[in-house]
Amino acid sequence: MNNTSLNRRDFLYMGVAGFALFASGCGEKSHTVRANAISNGPMASLQDIGPLLPPDENAIMLPRGFKSRVVARSGVRSAANSDYVWHGAPDGGACFASDDGGWIYVSNAELRSEQGGVGALRFDANGNVIDSYPILEGTSVNCAGGKTPWQTWLSCEETDQGQVFECDPFGDRPAIVRSALGTFEHEAVAVDPLNQILYLTEDKPDGGFYRFRPHNDLPDLSSGTLEVALLKQQGKTNYLSWKQITDPLAREIPVRKQVPDYAPFNGGEGLVYQEGRVYFSTKGDNRVWCYNVANKEIFVVYDVATSKNPILSGVDNLSITPAGDVLVAEDKGNMQIVLLTSDDKVIPLMQIVGHERSEITGPAFDPAFKRLYFSSQRGSEGVNGSGITYEISVV
Repeated sequence: MNNTSLNRRDFLYMGVAGFALFASGCGEKSHTVRANAISNGPMASLQDIGPLLPPDENAIMLPRGFKSRVVARSGVRSAANSDYVWHGAPDGGACFASDDGGWIYVSNAELRSEQGGVGALRFDANGNVIDSYPILEGTSVNCAGGKTPWQTWLSCEETDQGQVFECDPFGDRPAIVRSALGTFEHEAVAVDPLNQILYLTEDKPDGGFYRFRPHNDLPDLSSGTLEVALLKQQGKTNYLSWKQITDPLAREIPVRKQVPDYAPFNGGEGLVYQEGRVYFSTKGDNRVWCYNVANKEIFVVYDVATSKNPILSGVDNLSITPAGDVLVAEDKGNMQIVLLTSDDKVIPLMQIVGHERSEITGPAFDPAFKRLYFSSQRGSEGVNGSGITYEISVV
């Protein structure tokens, strides 16, 4: 889909009909297919899964009715007809529907010294890997990012001079740096299609929480206003307000410090949007937050220090189902993906055994919500060149 072919009316319609899937990391071009995925996909709601069983042949513990397979390994060609070697340190990821009924899973490479970037795995309609290729190269520490409703991937550099790169998952167009989104230690991005706003997290102990309001209609990200959140308390309720960053390129002063009274968040990580709510995690205090766009209230939905079931630690990448289950991938912790359900349950979805020096990254569903993709960033060896990318599906 060409960026310039999407007008505002079409974009807003897509936002109303399909923002749940777009925000979770997978979108469809057909409204009918999207609706079927929400109602029929076996992973569209995960609240009724059972306990984890002993590890399978891939050292993954899963509930009954699920199975796993390896789809890529760092340093190994993933598709027979491609010379692309799957990157080390796989991190944030997302899925994109293709016209042939298949899909593409993109994955960041969190490697330093301009060895990072983004790789893509292409699947046919039966789930076979049929191609693999790079869609961004020569960048550094590409951590998380975000899926856009116009079928692009925003890849974030987690460095002090970090940028956001807009990438074409199909590999037809070169990546574009989106400098208007600011120069800072980027982590993740989420798009609010109804209000035409992007939200961004910053991976610093005193990191900011940002929003970007484009000057022109989306999908144009070439210019806009970058703002940082301020916190206001009224009684026991916390609200956010927003103040403009005057120098998004941080030529002299880091962006967050340009607003002295900004609200610091301790290590901003994963970020998703659904139905007027923005969820994000902060690894420094092991919390997951929710920001209500309409009334500007912000509150904690999970805190390891106060939870009745504090099994989740090392909070990192996020994804979300249409039913509102927030998936939280652990950086270390127990090496689990944990569900925070809409009725406040905390439930493990899977666990990798023997990967204690790694982290789980890049959770994203396929378009039909039949499969979940993720990586163990450093594998069982605990080094960046040993990453493994997996698929979970129903039996």
